[in-house]
Amino acid sequence: MYNKFIMYGKISRVMLGDLIIAFSKALDYVDRTVANHHLRVAVIADRIAETLNLTRNDRVTIFMAAALHDVGVFTLSEKLQLSECDFINTREHAERGYLLMKDFSMFTEVADVIRYHHVNWDEGSGQFAEGCPIPIGSHVIHLADRIDTLINRQTEILKQKDSIVKAIKSRLNSCYIPEIVEAFCEIAQKEYFWFDVSSPEIDETVSDLCILPQQEVSVHELAEIAKLFSHIIDYRSNFTAVHSAGVSAVAGLLAQLIGFSEVERRMMGIAGYLHDVGKLSVATELLEKPAKLTDEEFNVMKSHVYHSYRILSSVKGLDTITLWAALHHERMDGKGYPFRLTGNDIPLGSRIMAVADVFTAVSEDRPYRKGLSEKEALLLIEVLGNNNALDKDVVRVAANCISEMNDVRLGIQVRAQDDYLAIRQTTV
Repeated sequence: MYNKFIMYGKISRVMLGDLIIAFSKALDYVDRTVANHHLRVAVIADRIAETLNLTRNDRVTIFMAAALHDVGVFTLSEKLQLSECDFINTREHAERGYLLMKDFSMFTEVADVIRYHHVNWDEGSGQFAEGCPIPIGSHVIHLADRIDTLINRQTEILKQKDSIVKAIKSRLNSCYIPEIVEAFCEIAQKEYFWFDVSSPEIDETVSDLCILPQQEVSVHELAEIAKLFSHIIDYRSNFTAVHSAGVSAVAGLLAQLIGFSEVERRMMGIAGYLHDVGKLSVATELLEKPAKLTDEEFNVMKSHVYHSYRILSSVKGLDTITLWAALHHERMDGKGYPFRLTGNDIPLGSRIMAVADVFTAVSEDRPYRKGLSEKEALLLIEVLGNNNALDKDVVRVAANCISEMNDVRLGIQVRAQDDYLAIRQTTV
């Protein structure tokens, strides 16, 4: 089945919409009680935006922002609090989401919408925040988010619609713009709306909207998106905040020295940024546990590479990058996971990624240990190479450039740490 893992470096047509859907789903992996929350909010928001007769460009922006609206939520406890509580101070995670996305040209408008998606209308004073006009999309998502949290997934949906409409109307003018509530009430009369937002077939519902951006991304744009999502992946913990940046830089350097083409080297950097995307399924509390993991906890941690594979493989055209990224815990002797591949069945890019990941990880501080020195890290990967866990040839290349490799890692991680602190210390 998995002989498809033997691949060469190539990149096909990758669409922005496919990336948005994949990462939107990944944001909700951490707990099944919030599964597909982002996409449901996006569907609700688009139905309201359509009823309001907003332009297609506005609808696309609103859909993208809704699909990613909680990117600034870093812990499971915060996510569950948002889904279970009524109206609490939620502006900090919205501001973090804005700061994460604002400098990426493809997401500038989306960032503005995310920034204000928890601002109450407050009799009209919510038209502005800090002197800036609030996009109407922010108010649409604010309402859509609340509608989704009011739905009880254990109860028949049509039985709930009147009570949900009543709850929303009770916040008319205080929390929500009357015109937006009116649009919601209009669409709420139609049964299909409720069946759509409660259906487990959310992919089909999204496809029917025909609202995903029909935009192909270049390798450069894909690298920017991958960097953005590495921040979302890593910023949830102080101990992993700059990990993917380091892996990306080290893997790219090794690929270059081994003779990969320039395009393949850039693909390796992208794979490095995305290799731990499956860790969105692992609670921050587990990532930061200061003691040895139990067997059950380690099994949860091991699952992250499987989820990386599934998340990335859902994006058409990303095949090679998916394999280079997601197979970084496979081992030459077959004792890795999750596919138990051996030797040359593991793509060379994945073997490079494995060395880059181990070297970077052991060089970093963790809750339960201090990072190793350059010399100690080299000794460890050489032992793993000699024991046929890591590829001996890749380890040999790493040993010959260990100082350069460490300098590259440190350089990019110092810059990444500054970016992380600017966002993590955000207060509103």
